[in-house]
Amino acid sequence: MSLKVIAVIPARYEASRFPAKLMQDLCGKSVIVRTYEAALATHLFDKVIVATDSSIIYDEITNHGGDAVMSKKEHDCGSDRIAEAVEHFDADIIINVQGDEPFTNYDDLKKLLEVFEKDQDKNIALASLMHELTEEKDIINPNNVKVITDVSGNAIYFSRSPIPFNRAQDVSVPVYKHIGIYAFRKTALLDFYNSSATPLELKEKIECLRYLEHGKKISMIITDHASIGIDTPADLEAARALWIHNN
Repeated sequence: MSLKVIAVIPARYEASRFPAKLMQDLCGKSVIVRTYEAALATHLFDKVIVATDSSIIYDEITNHGGDAVMSKKEHDCGSDRIAEAVEHFDADIIINVQGDEPFTNYDDLKKLLEVFEKDQDKNIALASLMHELTEEKDIINPNNVKVITDVSGNAIYFSRSPIPFNRAQDVSVPVYKHIGIYAFRKTALLDFYNSSATPLELKEKIECLRYLEHGKKISMIITDHASIGIDTPADLEAARALWIHNN
């Protein structure tokens, strides 16, 4: 039986580190429109929607012919915003495409969906992406969330600190950046929505830690596709350079 899949892009206007970043120009179109169009172009989804608290972003998407919904509640994290948006939709899998990740591509999203196609026993609650970091400045940057996994590729922990700690320097272990694109079973997403924030989630300000603290299994997929999450003006300049290079 084929899975019914919806992509949701949670989009806040007031980002703490870079306000209005989703409305910034990325080579002729706003960041949020570029992200929406990238998700749509994969043709992997039954539906792609932007879930937002901002009439500015809502109008930006709908004026470009896109599908958007306004959040009815205040939300502290993207998972809650997505859950409210899809609560009454008929869907098996929900893909969370971050609004500040305009370089999402087909191969990455297809790999996430394949996790659930192969998981006949429904042991996996979430799947997400990670990309190897090689530069020290990127490894120590707290804006880059790092992830470590078990031998089966399931997440053990996420942190803004460099992990694993490099004590045994003769042991080579790659450092992975978590790329904030998630695929959820809808049931796991609604469980999150109906639960309270957990201590590690609050401490690190990383929402996927709540899933781990509740014992949910998160399958991590390695991607060689270098993505740029736009958290700062410098990230935006890097994204513009990458967009020009790719196009």
